[in-house]
Amino acid sequence: MDSEGYAGPAVSEKTVKPLTPEALAAFNTAQARSGVIYISRIPPGMQPAKVRHLLSQYGEVGRVYLQQEDAKTAYLRRKHTTTKKPHFVEGWVEFNDKRIARSVAGMLNAQPIGGKKGTRWRDDVWTMKYLPRFKWNMLTEQIAHEAAVHAARLRVELAQSKSEQRDYLRNVELARILDKRNEKRKERGQGPVELKRSADDGGKKEAKRPRIVDELAELQSVLGSVF
Repeated sequence: MDSEGYAGPAVSEKTVKPLTPEALAAFNTAQARSGVIYISRIPPGMQPAKVRHLLSQYGEVGRVYLQQEDAKTAYLRRKHTTTKKPHFVEGWVEFNDKRIARSVAGMLNAQPIGGKKGTRWRDDVWTMKYLPRFKWNMLTEQIAHEAAVHAARLRVELAQSKSEQRDYLRNVELARILDKRNEKRKERGQGPVELKRSADDGGKKEAKRPRIVDELAELQSVLGSVF
């Protein structure tokens, strides 16, 4: 979970001790009593602490998490604007009482944020919804899963890019060696050596690793030791 989008009780770095049965029962009771609101749109520039401050006047707020915009959008925004602070696109707010969470979502949805005249988000509108039977641990599990999927996708793309780059460099080196060999053959009055490419069964030509003729077979072992 991104720390910049989180606003709630500080996470202690001390060793966590196992809960006693009584403490565990109290924790489970508190979790069952809590409720989560989903905010589908965060006003531009609004930070987690501000969301917590605005909603705390309606009830006791537990934790707040806002999802940052994707990296590409953030890069383009910082490139063309002077705003360097992170922007958030959606968020989740935990109330300690799910009855309050349900009433707050019903009361504030599609309503102006309000505030003093001239404040930044006075005329902006809340877009929120109460999530029945949704608990905070479900959110953390979802975020962890999405992060793992994203990391796996990046690893696949990186491996594919490295493979393509390795093949490209190998082909460049083969072409360089072939040109040098053809120059020598031309000086001796011999014909040039050509590269052979294969096509797939469907008849479509597909670029594959070039295969040289028997006279250049000894070069394969040299290239294999380089790449």
